Amino acid sequence: MADVRVSAKADYAVRAAVELAGAGEGSLTAEFIASRQDIPMPFLQKILHELRIARLVASQRGPDGGHRLARPAEQITVADVLRAIEGPLAAVRGEAPEALHYGGSAEPVQLVWIALRTNMREVLEGVTFADLAAGHLPSRVERLAREPESWVTR
Repeated sequence: MADVRVSAKADYAVRAAVELAGAGEGSLTAEFIASRQDIPMPFLQKILHELRIARLVASQRGPDGGHRLARPAEQITVADVLRAIEGPLAAVRGEAPEALHYGGSAEPVQLVWIALRTNMREVLEGVTFADLAAGHLPSRVERLAREPESWVTR
């Protein structure tokens, strides 16, 4: 089955990136981000390192140092951060859905996994860190989140 759980690490990464987006072109220290978002410092340091490797975050050392987004917040999506931290958005047993092959009556299952990935992309690629820092979401995402059924755990 496709893993659509959001790990603590991914949640921390998104929250750290929102803090950086809120700083605009300014830099924030890891200590400030950790304190504001209640993220354990060892986790945050690893996350910031991975976001630097993915070229989503830039860092500067020294007394005026800190971390900032490497591109404008309008150009970085939630999907970008999740991929940097966790890898592909949707995998089934570690494989891309289009690489799967099912036989017999299970053949249409592949299309379910592909549709799931498409819907995840539509939401996660449609929300930028500028949106989050401004406190608003694209209308489609807002509508989905406001549907009563969206709040029911099954």
